[in-house]
Amino acid sequence: MSKIKILPENWANQIAAGEVVERPASVVKEFIENSIDAHAANITVEIQGGGTRLIRVIDDGIGMDADDVLLCLERHATSKLVKLEQLGRIESLGFRGEAVPSIASISRMTILSRQADQELGTKAEIAFGRLSKVHETGCARGTVFEVRDLFGNVPARKKFLKSVRTELFHIEEIVKNYSLACPDLGFVYSVAGRDILRLPAGSDSLEVRVKRLLAPRVKGNLVAVDSGLQDHHLRVSGFLLPPDESVATAAKFRLFVNGRAVRDRMVMHAVAEGLHGFLLKGHRPAGALFLDLDPGMVDVNVHPAKQEIRFHRANVVHQHVVLAVRDGMKKAQEDIKHRVFGAPAPASSPPSSKPAARTEKPISPWSSPASNSLTVPDRSGHFSFSSQKAELPDQTRESSGIFALSPSRESGQEEKESQPDAVNNRQISTATTLPGIRFPRLRYVGQIFKSYLLCESDEGLVAIDQHAAHERLLFEKLKKQYQANQLASQSLLFPEVVECSPARIRILKQFGADIAALGLEIQEFGGESYVVKAIPAILGHLSPSEILGGIFDIFGDEASAGQVTRVENVLSSMACKGAIKANHALLSEEGEALVNQMCKADIFSHCPHGRPVVKLFSPDEVKKWFHRT
Repeated sequence: MSKIKILPENWANQIAAGEVVERPASVVKEFIENSIDAHAANITVEIQGGGTRLIRVIDDGIGMDADDVLLCLERHATSKLVKLEQLGRIESLGFRGEAVPSIASISRMTILSRQADQELGTKAEIAFGRLSKVHETGCARGTVFEVRDLFGNVPARKKFLKSVRTELFHIEEIVKNYSLACPDLGFVYSVAGRDILRLPAGSDSLEVRVKRLLAPRVKGNLVAVDSGLQDHHLRVSGFLLPPDESVATAAKFRLFVNGRAVRDRMVMHAVAEGLHGFLLKGHRPAGALFLDLDPGMVDVNVHPAKQEIRFHRANVVHQHVVLAVRDGMKKAQEDIKHRVFGAPAPASSPPSSKPAARTEKPISPWSSPASNSLTVPDRSGHFSFSSQKAELPDQTRESSGIFALSPSRESGQEEKESQPDAVNNRQISTATTLPGIRFPRLRYVGQIFKSYLLCESDEGLVAIDQHAAHERLLFEKLKKQYQANQLASQSLLFPEVVECSPARIRILKQFGADIAALGLEIQEFGGESYVVKAIPAILGHLSPSEILGGIFDIFGDEASAGQVTRVENVLSSMACKGAIKANHALLSEEGEALVNQMCKADIFSHCPHGRPVVKLFSPDEVKKWFHRT
């Protein structure tokens, strides 16, 4: 007698349900995807008892006739696939044809549907996989899926569900995901008769919906990302939360590929790399990112619940995401400059639902602002700032401690030199690169705690972390010098011999060219001894062994994979050690000049390690401190 038997249909459906239906949120996901594929304009989700008592999803899509209502209860029945070739180019959300019969096998389901050209609709009732009733009835256009007593015939599955609160959280996440994926759709989500979300159709732009659902407490604009239509028919768009807000809120990072909410660690890594230098270590990006690409470049059929995907050219996607996020952060600097310093806001359009041709050249990983001359402390202990043409650090270290402000010239017009007024009356003149347009005046107030600079403007009170600000400006300058192979080095009058372990010797041999480009000159001295003949000029106040220790730590860290990341980490460390320190008193002219350089820099909002540089307190916030609002 044969030991292999064909399973009954109902058993097979219940087994399939184990893959498709993990919890009530899985049911909601399948029904919402069907509604979107049916071109619905409005979707209503009603929940009772955490989803086990009732799940009702109502849409106003194209609906089904009587035959389709019955056919959708059969396994592997779908209207999404016509030819086998379509499996390689999936363009719909639901295509497996297993969800409805699987859900019906473990619940009491009712289907009510009517097409627009029909006077009556069809109602079908199924009890744990068995069709009990089907008849015509009056109903609105569209489809209603109603599920009651979920897992009623499989109590072993039901006991593994979490608390009602946890299950409702997962359901709300599904509703939010598809509210973001389709911002033009109207969504209503209610629990026990109480509306949790109500999003009218066509009422919100994508940015408004992202802010409403993910960051309702975030002030100011989000970081807009839009690469335009790239090669390989790939477009990256969306909105990210400002780096400072990514942890302060409960928002998560959400990824949508061709309208499908998915999880992908590679894209998450690319976003984090694009935010490198703006995001604190240990913090994660937050927001919503949309990838629109040729369906043939992505395989969505690698996970039973379609929550994971596989890209055919993952390296291309990774590179495009990194560049798009970096470009978005660069444009966000202009918005911050406008709010803090009063600079003219850039003319830019937010990401739309339609791909747009990209006319800008993708920014280089080594792109940097115009060079500003910022040097390490001179012999008098003060820092030298200049807005003239950049000089190499070793050329400026011998300058005197006299603090000179060099006004910039634009369109043949000269700025008036700063008058030697009292600190409280001193105005910082900052001209933009646009002829005839100037920043509103920003009044320098002074320094507090020997670490922070205070300024006043019409926008409110501006607080600046002097170390973080100087560190970012130095970092951008060092990047430009490294890119041009002009990073200055300082020859040692007495070369220093250092002993290197085998691990450090391997680093010297493997990354010798990169280390030399950083301004270090190291030669073998026999055995495990190496002689250091030159060091980066900006680190002239440190010992060679201390400099080498930091470089070995960074180049030996496997987490700093990639030449760009390793070098940027070294440069950020150099900028940190060469910048003004906290608890360092500055002359009023020095503080003013630092703010002046920030106004002219392209990137200034965060230090290379991700710490914020500027904090703006609006007049209303200040009044609120003293209960004057």
